[in-house]
Amino acid sequence: MPRVAVGSPGHGGTVALKRVSGEATGVTENLKRRAHELDATLRVGKRGVEAVVDELDRQLDDTDLVKAKFLRSARGGSETAELAEELAAAAGADLYETRGNTAVFRR
Repeated sequence: MPRVAVGSPGHGGTVALKRVSGEATGVTENLKRRAHELDATLRVGKRGVEAVVDELDRQLDDTDLVKAKFLRSARGGSETAELAEELAAAAGADLYETRGNTAVFRR
């Protein structure tokens, strides 16, 4: 049976592997592919996370996945993952993944 990673290695934890059914793996692979192909439609800049919460909410009303790019001016001394988690919580969204300076959100 296939396995997928569960957990967040970015916070000092380890990533565990969880067995999933073939159907769940197919869904995961589909989301992964779609997230990879998605263009960033939201940019978080020097005005910070608070400035884009409403826009993320609106975009998630229209589509199930939204990719955001965190510009250097937004990050300051913070990690992208921390800012992405803050944005997800403020918008009532789930953080699907972070990679480099981008994050993908879903509902």
